[in-house]
Amino acid sequence: MHPLDYAAVLAYMVLILSFGFVFGRHQNRKEFFVASSSMGWLPVGLSVAATLFSSNSFVFYPSAAFGSSLRIGLSLVAFTLMTPIVVWVFVPVYSRLNVGTAYEYLERRFHVSIRTLASGLFVLLRIGWMASATYAASVVVSKVAGFSETSVIIGLGAVSIGYTMLGGLRAVMWTDVVQFFVFATTILVALALILFHLEMTPWEIAADYARGRPGLVFDFTPSLTLQYGSWAILIGVFLEAVSAFGVDQVAVQRYLSARSEATSQRGAWLNLAAMWVVIPGLLMIGVALFVYFGRHPEELATGGSLPELLGSEPGKLADQALPQFVRLHFPPGLAGLFVAALMAAVMSSIDSGIHSVTTAIVVDFRDRLIAPHMHTRPGDIWNIRAIVVVVGMLAIALACFVQPLGNVFDIGKKLTAAFGGPLLAIFVLALFSRRANATDVMFSVILATAITLALMLTQDWFSVWYWPIGFGLALVLGWLSSWVTPNHDSRDTYWDIVMANKQ
Repeated sequence: MHPLDYAAVLAYMVLILSFGFVFGRHQNRKEFFVASSSMGWLPVGLSVAATLFSSNSFVFYPSAAFGSSLRIGLSLVAFTLMTPIVVWVFVPVYSRLNVGTAYEYLERRFHVSIRTLASGLFVLLRIGWMASATYAASVVVSKVAGFSETSVIIGLGAVSIGYTMLGGLRAVMWTDVVQFFVFATTILVALALILFHLEMTPWEIAADYARGRPGLVFDFTPSLTLQYGSWAILIGVFLEAVSAFGVDQVAVQRYLSARSEATSQRGAWLNLAAMWVVIPGLLMIGVALFVYFGRHPEELATGGSLPELLGSEPGKLADQALPQFVRLHFPPGLAGLFVAALMAAVMSSIDSGIHSVTTAIVVDFRDRLIAPHMHTRPGDIWNIRAIVVVVGMLAIALACFVQPLGNVFDIGKKLTAAFGGPLLAIFVLALFSRRANATDVMFSVILATAITLALMLTQDWFSVWYWPIGFGLALVLGWLSSWVTPNHDSRDTYWDIVMANKQ
């Protein structure tokens, strides 16, 4: 990279670290965990978008469009269907119960064992997700900047841990807002540069991209192995989105930070609007890159045409397309902006992940099971910060060992599906089945998680299918077993919390 690029990256790192110092001066427990419940709809919505739109997304959306198809674009349909459920089902429950974590509700509905089971699933899911997101960014940053993947992982992790430990949720959310605008701007700049080098009209690019490639947008073939099959995207991504935005503490913590229930709901709609800007932009980058390297295959690899190269190593080549174009064609300063955007994407994943995992560990395990009076002690905020550091170091260490699991898309899905699907099933049973009890849920979730993990190790199915498998097994087993065990006829369902107490 040019010295201007390094200057841009350094300036960005200093700016982000400053948020931790600015917001870390007057910290107490409520401020650290939920920003004193004072945040507006703009930081709530853009923080959710930046957090759950990780560096995995920054890499695999262009990669999918470049190497396989545009069928991944059906994710937008899944996200659109997901948002009303989050707005009208999950947000009102958390707001009206005034919980510290999403899983606190499950103790009220079932038993403390289910609360800790769900919180434990979340911790495993999110640590694995942080590791895969950090690795995904390190692959691209190392190719563009010339650093080793390990040094990138450790560097980004250290900065993220630093400002999260100091500034708490308020620092995390405002850095997420900045980071969202950084990678959204970079997407537009990257697309403009690729189109400039192509010197083709959009219609010519679309025609070139689609030539001889049927089923680019839809493929409803019933298959568990079809990459980016339409059924898998519509069903699997929908369930993944409901889990991520509805029951995952990363998103729930942002809803709890809002001034009111209505503020959280407006933030959720803003998150959807942000997706409709970012995802099409990334897909168009993948389309334009396919056409560009189809005309200049020698810039991507030596020997052979692009279709031949994609046939021999599709995943690897597709993941390399965007960073290779940046390395060769971005002018001084803009390559640094691209690296900063990747850093923004990964740091927004790491900061939110370690903060929400720390919240779950402190609220659902330490305060509830181990040391219930710890939060009253004067130095508790430093104890919480120490846990942030430990969680962050664990995620960074795991990120160094992610590579053997596959390409960045598969890594992200495989590390979360076995835990996220059953976690969502727990909440569906809790909110909408009066018969379900702690025994039913414990049995169904443990069995469903074990079966899903076993299938992952033994079957070569498209990774998104593991979401409906994990969710479906846990839900069906839990519902069926509720008809065998005694009926407790709970009064803490969605109907009791929201419908019977409309504001």
